[in-house]
Amino acid sequence: MRLHVADHPLVAHKLAVLRDASTPSVTFRLLVDELVTLLAYEATRDVRVDTVEIVTPVATTTGVKLAQPRPLVVPILRAGLGMLDGMTRLLPSAEVGFLGMQRDEETLEAITYANRLPDDLSGRQCFLLDPMLATGGTLVAAIDYLTARGARDVTCVCLIAAPEGLAVVEKAVGERADVSVVVAAVDERLNEKAYIVPGLGDAGDRLYGVV
Repeated sequence: MRLHVADHPLVAHKLAVLRDASTPSVTFRLLVDELVTLLAYEATRDVRVDTVEIVTPVATTTGVKLAQPRPLVVPILRAGLGMLDGMTRLLPSAEVGFLGMQRDEETLEAITYANRLPDDLSGRQCFLLDPMLATGGTLVAAIDYLTARGARDVTCVCLIAAPEGLAVVEKAVGERADVSVVVAAVDERLNEKAYIVPGLGDAGDRLYGVV
């Protein structure tokens, strides 16, 4: 597993406002969208391309275009939906799949309640979107879903991560897939309720309210 922490002053600035408990949901949603676009730039650094010939107004030259099959973007519901627009803004031709997962607050294990994914992901570059990498259970379960369908190239885009969760993902992934994790920051630790500290609270609640 490879870890990339986006070290940029704009990323740090937006993350600082996200962390602030007084930031309202409308501003929180806007900042998540902007922050994910910045993270997507780093996450797509190794996206596959093909060389093509193009004709400019002056001469013929070569350029690149995204290779086939198209990348697959998979937000983990519900909080991952808040990251979707920011990611597809940079990858508008990508296909979008969905995974519905939630954490059992007693066992801390991920429970899957919905999925909408192609049956065969062989040869596809997949991008998983989940704001918080806390215990790692949800992300591991999502990676398992993708690799069971043939995916071998998975990039996880998260806003923040806990060291404990990163260790769980790294151990679970092993050598069976090429997995990268791109985050805005790695925080200090998990608390006794498995929330990231200092974190930013429950991303889903702050995006959409408590329902």
